[in-house]
Amino acid sequence: MAYMNGNLALQPKRKPEQKPSYRETKKVVVKRKSIPVQEKLLYLFTILACVVVAGVIIFRYAQIYQMEQKITTMTKQQAQMQLQIDDLISKREIANDPKVLKDKAAQLDYVMSDERIQVQTGGDAPVASK
Repeated sequence: MAYMNGNLALQPKRKPEQKPSYRETKKVVVKRKSIPVQEKLLYLFTILACVVVAGVIIFRYAQIYQMEQKITTMTKQQAQMQLQIDDLISKREIANDPKVLKDKAAQLDYVMSDERIQVQTGGDAPVASK
């Protein structure tokens, strides 16, 4: 090496100039085939059929729920009516008790008679006899 511009030991080594390298890459563009119209229609009708079936099932469950609600309300009403019937039956039995009837008659100044009244049927008008 020749001595130029001072001491060679102190000069840094020169790097050879590197040319910028470009990688040439090929981009592969894949075009997907579109779905055929028949297949699209098949998918559409399949989805529509599933929606219709689900709608029918939900509608029937709603009807069943409404019927169950009506059954519970009617059962409650029946229980209330049964309580009323029992109450009215007990009142009727109390009212038909001979002791109670005699007490009411005494309060209203009714007198019991021993005469029997016979009514004949089959004629124009019933005839009362003693």
